[in-house]
Formats: sequence, C-alpha cells, structure tokens
Amino acid sequence: MVRPPAPLRRRRVPGRRVPVALFVPAGLGLAFLVLPLTGLLARAPWATLPQRLAAPGVLTALRLSLLTATGATLLCLALGVPLAWVLARVRFPGRRLVRALVTVPLVLPPVVGGVALLLVFGRRGLLGGWLDAAFGVTLPFTTAGVVLAEAFVAMPFLVIAVEGALRAADTRYEEAAATLGAGRWTTFTHVTLPLVAPGVAAGAVLCWARALGEFGATITFAGNFPGRTQTMPLAVYLALETDLEAAIVLSLVLLTVSVAILAGLRDRWVTGP
Repeated sequence: MVRPPAPLRRRRVPGRRVPVALFVPAGLGLAFLVLPLTGLLARAPWATLPQRLAAPGVLTALRLSLLTATGATLLCLALGVPLAWVLARVRFPGRRLVRALVTVPLVLPPVVGGVALLLVFGRRGLLGGWLDAAFGVTLPFTTAGVVLAEAFVAMPFLVIAVEGALRAADTRYEEAAATLGAGRWTTFTHVTLPLVAPGVAAGAVLCWARALGEFGATITFAGNFPGRTQTMPLAVYLALETDLEAAIVLSLVLLTVSVAILAGLRDRWVTGP
C-alpha cells in the first residue's frame, strides 16, 4: 500500500532575506522623507483652516492653478502623444539624441527653463518678436505664459509614459487593422490609442500634477502677478514672507493633491501585494 506523500514544507527563498543592517538606513531614509510632511501637518492651523481656504487670495490662486495646469496638460497631450509615437515606432537617424532632448526638462533647473523660454518667446526672443510684430501676441508675464512654462517642464512625464506604453503594446492588432484596409490615421485613433489609453491617462495625470506644482519656470517666465500669473506654488512663496500659516494652508492643498494622485497611480507602479 502506497502512502500519500508527506506535506511539503514551505521553503524560504534565500533571495528574500533582508540583512538586518539595511533596516537602519532604510528607516532613516523613510524618516527623512516623512518627517517634513509630518511637521507640515503638525503646524497646520486646523482651527482656522476653513476660513483660510475660503480667503479670496487662496481661491484665486487655486482656480488659476487648476486652469493653467489643465491647459498645460491639454497642450502636452496634443504635442506629446504624437512625439511619443514617433519615438516609439519610427526609426530615424538621431532618435537617441531626440529622446535625450525630450527628457532634458526633467533634469534642467526650472529657472534655467524659464530663462530659455524668455529667450525664445520674449519680446526680443527668437519667436517672441515675430509673434508680437505679426499678431500682437505677448506671452511673458501672462496667463498663457504660465501654461507655456508648465507645459515645458511637464511634457517629458507624458512622453515617457506614452512611449513606454507604445513599446509594450502588441503591434499585431495594428497590423491586423492595416490588413483589413484601415488607414494609418484610422489605425492610430481606433486601435493604437485604445491600446495605450491607460499609459496616456497615467502620463496625463502625472503631467497635470507636475504642472500644478511648477514654480521656477513660471516665476521666471510669467512673473508673480495675483489673479494673472500667481499660481499656488507662487502664492506659497509670497505667503512665506508675510503669513506663515497661510503658506502652510496652501502647502497642505498641494500636498493633498499630490498624495491623491500618487495613490491613484500606485497600481501602475507597484506590483505584488
């Protein structure tokens, strides 16, 4: 009579063992990132928070931030999705250089980006002088300038996300659509875009969040004029000089938005339990 096999014992995978010595620097790293946020929450004027949030200056800055961040995201979608498609699907000389140039705003100091925008779109810039003379359009120190500055620093987030989604997408669906007689534009709009829609959505949300928190390029290219170019980060900077509690309240709003966005995108970045 054959006995049933004994139950297999669960073996520990050696690769999953974490050296105890790593817990100390890991804990210090976590504390370094969390303690400043904890200090912000601890010093927040919770008793007067509703009144401060309802202040005209706060609502104006918040409304302008939401408007410009949304406008910058739409501009990035219109320009960034085709750019990501070209980088992912078209082979051409210098593609690596183009990809590197696209990601430059990620590492470029935002103030330098603002100066660069002034040199191109300012009244004496490469294109700004022509826009002013031909159409009477002036971009620096305007709300449109805020949108332009935010789009400049936020577009790489969208391009990287969409390009990654395009590279991971199965091209057989596009080939099948072309075989059935679909044109290139029809294939792109009815097959490619639905395939990479999650990547486009994630990139757009990251782009919007980056635009919402933009400071350096905005203050350099568009200035800090209340009601016209003063977004939430600029309002925080100005409030620090006169009213610390107001600066904390504005910072809490930006922190809440950032945490909500990161929590919503967690499943796209983290795998496993």
